[in-house]
Amino acid sequence: MHSSADSLAPEWLVVPDDANALAPGVWPRSSVRSPDGQILLGGMTASEIAGQYGTPVMVLDEDEVRTRARSFRDAFAAATGRHGTTARVYYAGKAFLSTAIARWVTDEGLNVDVCTRGELEIALAADVDPARIGFHGNNKSRDEIERAVSVGIGTIVVDSAIEIERVAEISERLGAVQRVLVRVNSGVHAETHDFLATAHEDQKFGMPFADAVTAVARIRELASLEFLGLHCHIGSQIFGVAGFRESASRVLELHEQLRAGGEVPLLNLGGGFGIAYTSVDDPTPIEQLAAEIVDAVAEGCAQRGIPMPALAFEPGRAIVGTAGVTLYEVGTTKPVRLGSDESRLYVSVDGGMSDNARPALYGAQYSARIASRTSDVEPALVRVVGKHCESGDIVVDHEYLPGDITPGDLLAVPATGAYCASLSSNYNHVPRPAVVAVSAGASRIIVRGETIDDLLSRDAGISTKEGAR
Repeated sequence: MHSSADSLAPEWLVVPDDANALAPGVWPRSSVRSPDGQILLGGMTASEIAGQYGTPVMVLDEDEVRTRARSFRDAFAAATGRHGTTARVYYAGKAFLSTAIARWVTDEGLNVDVCTRGELEIALAADVDPARIGFHGNNKSRDEIERAVSVGIGTIVVDSAIEIERVAEISERLGAVQRVLVRVNSGVHAETHDFLATAHEDQKFGMPFADAVTAVARIRELASLEFLGLHCHIGSQIFGVAGFRESASRVLELHEQLRAGGEVPLLNLGGGFGIAYTSVDDPTPIEQLAAEIVDAVAEGCAQRGIPMPALAFEPGRAIVGTAGVTLYEVGTTKPVRLGSDESRLYVSVDGGMSDNARPALYGAQYSARIASRTSDVEPALVRVVGKHCESGDIVVDHEYLPGDITPGDLLAVPATGAYCASLSSNYNHVPRPAVVAVSAGASRIIVRGETIDDLLSRDAGISTKEGAR
């Protein structure tokens, strides 16, 4: 029996037959219900994790991260191997980077992509070989470039004519020859949110093709730089391969043109591979993505009579996103009447936009399940909201949960491994939560949660007893 609230739900959200079920592909593969109805993550119950670390807490399934990293490595190796070339797979650290993550992905054969001094230092602290690190960014400071060149970073992706001169000057001063890629705009628009589509012309990343020709000519004049190839990225959370195929075709035109002046050994097609956040999301399997994208490059090269370059890709969300589940405790529930016969149940949790800014930034959709028990009560349409003083502080905009959800229940929100911890903040002076890794029934903190003392320690206006006057 459906309630009057069903008319408030978006068309894609259907009333579930079982509001306790964990949708395949949205949750880590280890996620199941225990005999007493609790969600198990990496062999640990939600209550065990919350009892040990408190809530909110981000739980990261180590085995899921490693498995996905291997899948990308193997899929692109197989696809490029069929065409007589090779692939480099970089983990895009902006999705979420810690020393543990850096070690997991490099253990599984991936390189690491960073875009700030901080991300670079995390990778170096994890003992990642600098030659396996790529450095992105549209406004790298001199300090960042000097640090990258001095440690022997593998590649720097240059984003402007100014940056070419900056990298060249610093490399010459340090007695280094720095390998660089030139980021270009292919003009292909990802079928995604405007803020996530990064290849269109009116935005801060990359160069138009005409400017790239001049940029590459300048790089080839500079003894302290080595031109390695082109880089292009069309956006994020992309399903299907049509955008990648079209972008590759356009970039190959430039690639062929540049070969007249010298070698162009590498083509980096970026990342942006999507994951499932809800039961209706249907991401393309990585094996299919790899095969079809590489086949498209091979076809384009054959048409132009040029050899296949080495390829590179930069998955981030697709490696770590599905591995993450955030646990919250329900604080209050409140039915809100929206008409004579319509109401929505608001479920407030002890986190919110400070640990997951994506719904507020992009209108991102998530799903949720009660983690500490099951219920056979009829599902109710709910909106999961945070504790911050913003009406847009929404964690899950639309979901069906058992109608008896109540204060004290643990609520699990899956697919939070990417861009949640990395975008977290101290809004309303809320401490950022811990990140906990789970595997084979054991857990450990990989990023310590903040305390109130941490927040107070940064306020220079607070006097100590000894220093007070």
